[in-house]
Amino acid sequence: MILVTGATGHLGLATLNSLLKNRPSSQVAAFVREESKATALIESGVAIRVGTYDDTASLDKAMQGVEKVLLIAGTDEKKRLQQHKNVIDAAKKAGVSFIAYTSRTLKDRRTMANQLMEGHFQTEDYIIASGLTYALFRNVLYMDAIPQFVGPTVFDTGIYLPAGQGRVPFALRNEMGEAMANVLAANSSDSSVYKLTGSEAYSFADVAAALTDLSGKKVTYTPAEQSAFETQLKGRGVPDLIIQRVIGFITDIKNGQEDEVSPDLENLLGRKPASLKEGLKMLYPLS
Repeated sequence: MILVTGATGHLGLATLNSLLKNRPSSQVAAFVREESKATALIESGVAIRVGTYDDTASLDKAMQGVEKVLLIAGTDEKKRLQQHKNVIDAAKKAGVSFIAYTSRTLKDRRTMANQLMEGHFQTEDYIIASGLTYALFRNVLYMDAIPQFVGPTVFDTGIYLPAGQGRVPFALRNEMGEAMANVLAANSSDSSVYKLTGSEAYSFADVAAALTDLSGKKVTYTPAEQSAFETQLKGRGVPDLIIQRVIGFITDIKNGQEDEVSPDLENLLGRKPASLKEGLKMLYPLS
């Protein structure tokens, strides 16, 4: 039995949908907060196990009969590490043989600007120390997040970010889910680290050029000063905490933390991942 946590989220669903193409639903289970949000999974025959990362009793129950677990990173940044430890401890207690985790591809945890990412690496450390066989999926920034970075008025105002000429090998979330499902469905008994990135790194100038080609409207990229960008966000009513999160992501992009390209995603998919233009065409259905 393979258990996917965070199963009603975007990445969890993408992984489950791909997993069901390789395994019968009787061999797949989903850990969810609310059963009412898992109707489609129930209809597909997936076993539903209800609980939260904070509820250790629900985790113990969910792990029964499970051989492999995919731990989708939690979203509560203050409690994330302890929640992850709860899942890992429950898996080990139940005799689960393999655990996978959705981490991040940042190059150097010692010099990264976005300290919210440290919890991912601390989780990796805890998994490695657990003695369980593991797969660590170090995922690049989702291409799906580009609309959030560039804003809803991008075709009118262009892209204004303090990312300099930093580059990111963006990849689509559903392709990452497919790759992770392929690892979960395989019979390997070795521990592995996968860097799931696109096949080419792109700057936001490249994003602007691709959006120009797709829309027929000139989209420009203006490298902003961080202070001016922060002022702009404050003027739009964005909370300070969110501003600092955004700045952390973009500063790491500017500093080259995100620009490493790996063949792992392509190898796991058995094809090249979607290019920037192919992905943006899906994200911006303009015609």
